[in-house]
Amino acid sequence: MKAAVIVFPGSNCDRDMYHALTDFTDAETVDLVPHTSETVEAYDAIFLPGGFSYGDYLRSGAIARFAPVMQSVIAEAEKGKPILGVCNGFQILLEADLLPGAMKRNKHLKYMCRTVDVNVENADTCFTRAYEQGERLRMPIAHGEGNYECDEATYEALKANNRIAFTYASDVNGSIGNIAGITNEAGNVLGMMPHPERAMEKLLGSEDGRRLFTSVYRHWRDAHAVTT
Repeated sequence: MKAAVIVFPGSNCDRDMYHALTDFTDAETVDLVPHTSETVEAYDAIFLPGGFSYGDYLRSGAIARFAPVMQSVIAEAEKGKPILGVCNGFQILLEADLLPGAMKRNKHLKYMCRTVDVNVENADTCFTRAYEQGERLRMPIAHGEGNYECDEATYEALKANNRIAFTYASDVNGSIGNIAGITNEAGNVLGMMPHPERAMEKLLGSEDGRRLFTSVYRHWRDAHAVTT
């Protein structure tokens, strides 16, 4: 598997994402790809890390959505390649219309940085197949604008089509339905606010993030298995 970690001005979790992919999967290639790149066509999976792209001065993800690399990210998403956006990466996917809904400020208008309980709501995606349905995970959050919002029709569609991948075990930031992560309709694009790349080793308090990355790798491996 060839993986791309997109680096925007202000990304600060790109190295953590790189570490997660290089040390805990058998990916053949993991590249840090600058936002100025014109194409990511050569990669099998694309990862948008957390941080503060362009300083979040306008609205989180609103400027990054227009970075040169994003047209290619959108094109590869339409081909069905796995695209993961974490925290600021999730916000960029929303701004790019690869996922529905929007982010508001946390309900208490405070930045939060702590570890929370997260439920696996759908263990049948290319990002979650190494988890058990309904499993309780421990993952860090670090955001001021993670209050996921969508209209009622979109929320009902997300539920009806099993597109809610993760929920918080409690009301962390005011998100509708305690949503922590959703997929697109095809299931190959996942946005999530908790940071799996910061939950890779017990030394850091949790290794519950590992299986998200191994899920993506196994999905690619199974799709390219030689059967004859």
